[in-house]
Amino acid sequence: MSAATPKAPLSGTPATVATMRRDLAALGVQPGMNLLVHTALSRLGWVCGGAQAVIMALEAAIGSEGTLMMPTHTTDLSEPSFWQNPPVPQDWWPIIRAEMPAFDPDLTPCPEMGIVADTFRKQSGVLRSAHPQVSFAARGPNASYLTAGHRLEACLGEGSPLARLYELGGYVLLLGVGHGNNTSIHLAEYRADFTGKRTIRTGAPIMIGDERRWIVFVDLDWDDDDFPAVGNDFAADTGLLRRGPFGSGVGQLMPQRELVDYAGAWMERFRVPDEG
Repeated sequence: MSAATPKAPLSGTPATVATMRRDLAALGVQPGMNLLVHTALSRLGWVCGGAQAVIMALEAAIGSEGTLMMPTHTTDLSEPSFWQNPPVPQDWWPIIRAEMPAFDPDLTPCPEMGIVADTFRKQSGVLRSAHPQVSFAARGPNASYLTAGHRLEACLGEGSPLARLYELGGYVLLLGVGHGNNTSIHLAEYRADFTGKRTIRTGAPIMIGDERRWIVFVDLDWDDDDFPAVGNDFAADTGLLRRGPFGSGVGQLMPQRELVDYAGAWMERFRVPDEG
């Protein structure tokens, strides 16, 4: 058997649990933190142990008193008429609505969130919120508080794991990804008062008792196009974002409450309606 290797030429030194722990400490990750992590393993270089090693390093860094959370979103459990990458034929829409398996916190995978999150959700002791599209998984003393009662509507707003993390004064850690992946900025979208905010009707398959149903609900029509600008301005204006190496990639650590408050004020100032 030959070990799997990345397609890019190998260079430098491999990242290990020990080296990643040092990187996390240098970034400012501390024991006891409530930490929301977004990560792309492919952008961290060659990691000895892959996703498992990244999770082990994160859990060691926050210790037994800390709580680790990751997004375990499942965007294919959504209204098929909205799908764009790729779109599906219109005559498929009723089949998808009728036959897409209902969300199951234990079974439903989240490959679009990356292998680290999809591995983490399977770990013993991990709890996963019940939202069929934007669930979060958490492990640690505050896992139940973060994941319980995830509302179907306003799913990244009040009553969401993001709002619970805000209440706890938690932190956001981006590993190998940028602010376009920073879901906490969506919480600011719900809270901010800006022109052009609108809602959409969407759907998802869920279990109600022993019956699988396709339910329709109304939620905010998110727009993450300006998230990179929000994040970059937050870093420049506040000095609260710490940036440094993680493996062969880059890590960014920031306090979530301050980020959300800043992002809301930024949107109220800079977002304008689409004139088209």
